[in-house]
Amino acid sequence: MDRNQLQRQVALKRSSLFEQQFLDSQQFVQLEDLEDDANPNFVEEIVTLFYKDSARLFQKIEQTMQSRPIDFGKLDDYMHQFKGSSSSIGAIKVKNECSQFKEFCLAGNAEGCFWAFQRVKQEHHTLRIQLESYFQLRKQAGLVRRF
Repeated sequence: MDRNQLQRQVALKRSSLFEQQFLDSQQFVQLEDLEDDANPNFVEEIVTLFYKDSARLFQKIEQTMQSRPIDFGKLDDYMHQFKGSSSSIGAIKVKNECSQFKEFCLAGNAEGCFWAFQRVKQEHHTLRIQLESYFQLRKQAGLVRRF
C-alpha cells in the first residue's frame, strides 16, 4: 500500500472515531494541534498516560467496591478523576458511562455501580483498541516519527 493510501486510511479512521462518537472532535483536534516537530507523538503520549492512570484509578475503584461498607463518596471521587481524564482526551462514550456510574454512587446503589463500572471498562477497552489502530496507521503512513 502506498503512502497516499495509508494517509487516506488514517483520515478515514480518524473521521470514524468522531462519527461513532468515540472521540469529541473539538477536544481531540486541540490535542493534535499541540503536536509539532519537537513533540510529534504528543497525542499518543497523552493517551498512553491516560491509560496508565486509568489502571491506577480502576484498581482503586475495584478495591473500594469490594470494601464493606462501600464508601460511595470515595467511589464518586475516583470516578470524578477518571471522568476528567477521559474528558481531557475527548473520550465521549467513556465519559458518558462515568456519568452513569456517578449517578448510581449518588443513589447509593452498589449493584448499579458494579454494572456501570463494567460498562465504563468496556468502553475504555473499546476506545483503546480503536486508538491503538489509529496510532498504528499513523506510524505506517509516516505521519509520526519513530524514536
